This record gives sequence, structure tokens and C-alpha cells, in this order.
Amino acid sequence: MSMTDPIADMLTRIRNATQAGHRRVEIPASNQKKAVADVLVQQGYVEKYEVLDDNAQGTLRLFLKYQLREGQRIGVIEGIRRVSRPGRRIFAGKDNIPKVCGGYGISILSTNQGILTGHQCRMRGIGGEVLCEIW
Repeated sequence: MSMTDPIADMLTRIRNATQAGHRRVEIPASNQKKAVADVLVQQGYVEKYEVLDDNAQGTLRLFLKYQLREGQRIGVIEGIRRVSRPGRRIFAGKDNIPKVCGGYGISILSTNQGILTGHQCRMRGIGGEVLCEIW
């Protein structure tokens, strides 16, 4: 069975694993998902990721990051939301890239220069499709 929105599936798996307190989550791999995972590692939302190669599609294993607050282990990713979806694509020009939680979070965009954060897009002066928001 084909999946309609693989990025939404990835974000849902990350959200569920974080809420359940799991140390890692496994996701079917793709080049776009690897690029999103790379941005999450660069921005400090995920410790690391690795690609497990099987003879088919492969698996992307993300190691989630947690912090201690008041004696409790809380996920670094407090919220994650899909913005653009197959039924309604959301594009942002260089002048109207959304800020997430007043600059506290990040938006991830798909551009002609690859998968970038909203901040990187503002610095380069480019726009693109807003994939998701993370805070």
C-alpha cells in the first residue's frame, strides 16, 4: 500500500515516540526524510540519526533528545506540526517565511537549494514550500 504523505508519517512517529519517552524511533527512509533528519540534528532537536540499509527501502533510525526539568525527563521537541500537505500546498516567499513561537522554534522548508530552516532561507533570500514547524 502506498503512503499519501510520508513526511506527515515521519512527524507523527517522532511526536508519538517523544510523548511515549522512547530513546529512538525507526522510520522508512527516503532522501527527503534524511534531509529533514539532518536539519533536526543541526538544530539540536535530535541527537543523531543513522540509515539502516536493508535490501529494500532502508530504515532511518532517529535518536531522540531529552532534558531534565524538575526531575522529569521531557523531550526537546515540545511540538511538531505539518504545514503543507498533499491536499493543500503552502508556499512562502522570501519575505513571508513564518516564525514559529516568536522565533523559539523552527520552520523547515523545501527549496530549490535543498531542505533548509526558515532562518537559513531568510539569510539566503529564498522561499519555498513550508514542510513543517517544530518547537
